[in-house]
Amino acid sequence: MTNSQDLESIPADEAAKALWISTLAFTVCFAVWTIFAIIGVRIKQDLGLTEAQFGLLVGTPILTGSVIRIVLGIWTSRYGGRLVYTLTMLAAAVATFLLSYATTYPQMLLAGLGVGLAGGSFAVGVAYVAPFFPPRKQGTALGIFGAGNVGAAVTKFVAPFVLIAWGWQAVAEIWAAALVVMAIIFWFTTTDDPAFRDRRSGRVAPKTLAQEFAPLRNVQVWRFSLYYFFAFGGFVALSLWLPRYLVGVYGFHLEVAGMIAAAYSIPGSIFRAYGGMLSDKKGARGVMYAMFAVSAVATLILSLPAASISPVVFIIVIFVLGFVMSLGKAAVYKHIPAYYPESIGAVGGIVGMMGGLGGFILPIVFGLLKDMTGLWSSCFMLLFAIVAASLVWMHVSVKQMQRQQHPGSPVAA
Repeated sequence: MTNSQDLESIPADEAAKALWISTLAFTVCFAVWTIFAIIGVRIKQDLGLTEAQFGLLVGTPILTGSVIRIVLGIWTSRYGGRLVYTLTMLAAAVATFLLSYATTYPQMLLAGLGVGLAGGSFAVGVAYVAPFFPPRKQGTALGIFGAGNVGAAVTKFVAPFVLIAWGWQAVAEIWAAALVVMAIIFWFTTTDDPAFRDRRSGRVAPKTLAQEFAPLRNVQVWRFSLYYFFAFGGFVALSLWLPRYLVGVYGFHLEVAGMIAAAYSIPGSIFRAYGGMLSDKKGARGVMYAMFAVSAVATLILSLPAASISPVVFIIVIFVLGFVMSLGKAAVYKHIPAYYPESIGAVGGIVGMMGGLGGFILPIVFGLLKDMTGLWSSCFMLLFAIVAASLVWMHVSVKQMQRQQHPGSPVAA
């Protein structure tokens, strides 16, 4: 990997451009990735889907976008983020456009798998952006990049009005066009990342696949993955599930439900940059402890019978939950370049994959729990259990690390 001295010599405008264009691209990708959160509700009505079928529909793109992250992360290390990012956006655009021609549930599931490629862009962006910055700035840089999660809010704000005016098919076609435009902008305004330039010039020898995957033998990587399963997977799952939840529990119209769900998505995205800054300045460990503690309280409150929580209280608690989850998402990714600077693509890919799988699995489980128990609040009971397990595992691991850790080792949970 490019050393710190080399990184300091990278022109500031080049690094800034790579960061901001990548963040804009990820915002567009995330808007596409969560498209079923809005159009899925109309499709559910048109096809008469069950809650479990709806959960599978909104989760299908999340599955592809999760599993593909490990592959895209390694491809980025080998072929450069500029090329891989551009091709990923173009492939996702084709699938999203074809979605508008789907008429049956199986066809929509198949198209959803292709739409999910947009979500894989996260692993590409992390491996592309990180090499432009020295370690002391990587938390902030990756936090800003991760704020592209706000694309979910863009979909929730805009898609309902496009859907009402022209139909859900128009949403798919317009979102596909946005991806194509973004891919063109990205290709012509960015440069190859420093790590790829070093490999291409021969300054750094390319890794074998065995070397790429070697860090995945560490239990620590899978512990970070569990954290991200909740912080990111829970965020994605709720951003997809909340419109349906608000319609079902409080009887809101879809447009209103989309706006309220965006009130959760926006802080859960934008404040990720703040979480990166906190992790750089205060340490990721403290940020993670705070995130899990507040999340435990919030999910416990929301686990109460839905009828006992007023819409105002619900919105406030969801807002707080989205905020602390955003801090946690950034804190998790602060760990990766600190502990695995030579394997950001592979480790970032696996952690991102597990987080994305949370976004796929949880909506399905939310639907199954609702079908089995009849309780809307059952989804928050599950999230509380995940938070509690993560907090206990982290605390036990931190205590073990404090007994074994040498002074000067990376500050992380």
